[in-house]
Amino acid sequence: MPLPRDPLAAAAIPFLPTTCRADDGRPAALLAPPASRAAAAASASVDAGLRLLPARPRRRRRADSGRSWFLQRLEEDLVVLRNGARARTPLPLNSARDKHMLTEYPVLTSGGVAMSEIYLLRIYDDQAAFAVYCRAKKVGTVRPWVTGLSGQLQRAFVTGVPSLKRSELEAACEDFSNIIGSTANCMLYKGTLSSGVEIAVVSSLISSKNDWSKECESQYRKKISSLSKVGHKNFINLLGYCEEENPFTRAMVFEYAPNGTLFEHLHVREAENLDWMARLRISMGIAYCLEQMHKLNPPVVPRSFSSTTIHLTDDFAAKVSDLDFWNGTKGSDSVTDDCTMLDTESIVHQYGIILLEILTGRVPFPEQDLPLEQWASIYFEGKMPLAELMDSSLGSFPEETAHALCDVARSCIDPDPSKRPRMALVAAQMKEITAVGPEGATPKVSPLWWAELEIMSAEAT
Repeated sequence: MPLPRDPLAAAAIPFLPTTCRADDGRPAALLAPPASRAAAAASASVDAGLRLLPARPRRRRRADSGRSWFLQRLEEDLVVLRNGARARTPLPLNSARDKHMLTEYPVLTSGGVAMSEIYLLRIYDDQAAFAVYCRAKKVGTVRPWVTGLSGQLQRAFVTGVPSLKRSELEAACEDFSNIIGSTANCMLYKGTLSSGVEIAVVSSLISSKNDWSKECESQYRKKISSLSKVGHKNFINLLGYCEEENPFTRAMVFEYAPNGTLFEHLHVREAENLDWMARLRISMGIAYCLEQMHKLNPPVVPRSFSSTTIHLTDDFAAKVSDLDFWNGTKGSDSVTDDCTMLDTESIVHQYGIILLEILTGRVPFPEQDLPLEQWASIYFEGKMPLAELMDSSLGSFPEETAHALCDVARSCIDPDPSKRPRMALVAAQMKEITAVGPEGATPKVSPLWWAELEIMSAEAT
């Protein structure tokens, strides 16, 4: 097998060798006498774009089986990365008698080169120089659960986000007829993959390349790059994107949370009412997700954030979403966004409002009453009893816990942004009050479970 000539990286890791014959394109370094192999290998590495790692002399030791200590260690230390987990795989190695061979081992990693071929050039048994070659196939780094979403993934322009074909999305969304929402600049569709996994597809309303400016493309890519970094279980995570020229398509593919929005369950009579524990779990899921988003550098801040952008899973876990297509622009150089971009302090304020919604069951801006923030201030000033503040549909609730949660909400909506706590502190305070940890706030069954099962089934065949 010829050595590939487009390396991405070189690294020394344990491998499971598979012998390749010399007539399959073995480098000249292997055919040279032992004394000149190092120089020949160095020369060959320059031509092939390889990096030689320095040899470390090692005292030869023999195992009971007759194989060298070095090869025995390879077998013992072989670690296969599978979905981010380290699993020791004791697989047999070839005989040490074949001292000059090209070895190959394909690996799938969750943080490195996906579906790569690793070539190990073993110059001389235990005392050797290694040229390790990693060649990526037609995929960027792909998260393990995403691989099965597309039969033929294209190279991703953002690491970790696969490119999906329009034809796949058309089939999933019933020829884009299953519309579930829209904004001023995009359409939202619900789709179902062949595995049964439900997805949400957000597609730009711009349908002509002539109307798609450089600013549009820049904002589109920034959005994908930003969302791809979140990776939290309480976030509507980005699964992929679609970028095609004929017909012109720019779309993003997200997880789908089937249980509606938090707003619907709090304020719409037809929706299922949330009990006390469900509300605590939802408030904690939101807090943990925002904490993670704000820890990123730079922080990821949703374009809009309210109870209408909090979606619920089958088991009523919260999923923060940022499905709008743009951040700061509607996709045109001449049209500016009417919505002011939020910052982390504004998000903390909005979290306080959402927490008050969860506790009181009132909408933020009722038509014939005071805004929620102003109405709640009556309680904060000691002029309203707690029982009057709380949602009457809750029935009984622990008053001490409710008082403490109201105090957190009050600190979040402080008129002075500089006095508002950071989300890390908010999450810590909420955890102490509710005793709901991150695991308790996340969905019990991941919406990607069937996709993961599909991948494992495909790999098994």
